[in-house]
Amino acid sequence: MAESGVNPTAAALLGLLHDGPMTGGQLMAAAERRLAPYWSMTRSQVYRELPVLAEKGLVRLGKPGPRMSQPYALTAAGKRTFSRWLAENPGKDTIRNPIALRIAFGDLHSSSQLKNLYATANEYHTEALAAVREQVKNAKKEGDSYDASALEFAVAYHKAALSWLKTAPVG
Repeated sequence: MAESGVNPTAAALLGLLHDGPMTGGQLMAAAERRLAPYWSMTRSQVYRELPVLAEKGLVRLGKPGPRMSQPYALTAAGKRTFSRWLAENPGKDTIRNPIALRIAFGDLHSSSQLKNLYATANEYHTEALAAVREQVKNAKKEGDSYDASALEFAVAYHKAALSWLKTAPVG
């Protein structure tokens, strides 16, 4: 754990809560909308981190709403912790690409499996590239240059993946 005492998922939640109180479901939706092109979080991670953040006094619970949804609000301690996290060295990237992993074992695939793998990957990256380009356009239109810049990383990633897939061996 870093000096701030929070992991990247917890920090992302604290960052999202700067926009105001949110339930776990709203946080998940915000993470999907804002961060998913370059940072993945699962529902289980969100719901595991929220009670820990509350226990540490970094968020506080609001009044339960419909279907027992519980809003969380950022505390002053949460803001300070997030600021410390921002100032920390981010460390090394973690790369986990399921297509590259399967291609590493390409000699154990049939040629039809490889063709299907490449076709599926091409379709995914083409669709994701179009979607993230739209997000970049919207972020720029809204004047959010930081969000646009982070999203440009996802644009470059999907372009690189598509370029790489063209050179991958087919058997």
